[in-house]
Amino acid sequence: MHAAGQQSRTGFAIPGSQYKGRGAISNPGNRFEESAVEPLDDGWGTLSEELADLPPLATQLLREKSRTALTYNDSPDLGFDRSINPYRGCEHGCIYCYARPSHAYLGYSPGLDFETKLMFKPDLPALLERELSRPGYTPRPVALGANTDPYQPVERNVTLTRQVLEILERFNHPVTVVTKSALVLRDADILARMAAKNLAQVAISVTTLDAALARKMEPRAASPARRLAAMAELSRLGIPTAVLAAPMIPGLNDAELEKILLAGANAGAKRAGYVLLRLPLEIRALFEEWVARHFPDRARKVLALVRETRGGALNQSAFGQRQTGTGPYAELLQQRFLRMVSALGMERRDGGVASLDCEQFAVPRGTQMQARQMALF
Repeated sequence: MHAAGQQSRTGFAIPGSQYKGRGAISNPGNRFEESAVEPLDDGWGTLSEELADLPPLATQLLREKSRTALTYNDSPDLGFDRSINPYRGCEHGCIYCYARPSHAYLGYSPGLDFETKLMFKPDLPALLERELSRPGYTPRPVALGANTDPYQPVERNVTLTRQVLEILERFNHPVTVVTKSALVLRDADILARMAAKNLAQVAISVTTLDAALARKMEPRAASPARRLAAMAELSRLGIPTAVLAAPMIPGLNDAELEKILLAGANAGAKRAGYVLLRLPLEIRALFEEWVARHFPDRARKVLALVRETRGGALNQSAFGQRQTGTGPYAELLQQRFLRMVSALGMERRDGGVASLDCEQFAVPRGTQMQARQMALF
């Protein structure tokens, strides 16, 4: 990992090559660029022969000056109206990540740049404390990790997520955490204390139980076994835990839905959720490229099934359809989920966030005066 300033952002895919430990194969320009660059072989076959095995691609950690800590939304598809995102970009490298297109707003590519050029917000803790201290602030459960994973590898050293949790605990502010990292156990002390007051829940995403498939889809995330072990430990500590089978990719991992939910229940999860694969904006081409590279024998089938669940396209952006899709295949997936959740005696996760207690929220003594002084400058 290297700290750096903003650098040249976009490139292209070298046919037959991929950076080790990275999910995206290429680094295409984003939708705001007026020009694009493509590789051109000079006739000697050098692109496909000499450059097939690329060296590791380093991660750059870039400082971002933030103005606010809380991000608000009014989406009817989400069970929360505010979130905190300590990082932009994610080193986990999940090829399907719906947050990839947001990197284009930074002038970077949603491809390899999203995995290697990570923005972190050093001012986030101070901003959060100030916003929670404002007169008239009304507490509601805040989602930590709604965009990119709050426990991606860089968090081990940066510790922004832990600092955020420390502030939320001091204010008795309810929080729900979403991650696919076992690093969440590092903060089990805070989460357990908050959970004892009905102020915290954790959801862990398990996309597949197949370690080989997980390594291809989400190369730097924790293995499925480690995620389930983390879920079991959180549950043992009394922290309400949910399992997310997300995303379900037709023809690739959707056959595992019931097994994932069962594994989560056996690990102590009391709630469950699922999301159908979404391919908005640049993710469509990135996913097509990825599935053709890793699964050439069934790439066509996978993409055809995705279109079947998305009204003939590769994505649906309408509210009410983005998470579950439409058509017989999508409806069957939903019925399978509901039937398994009922059989396991689990609850649907989308109703769990509302059960967190907002009445205990209080601005700690001394913080209010400090916030007022900061507001003068």
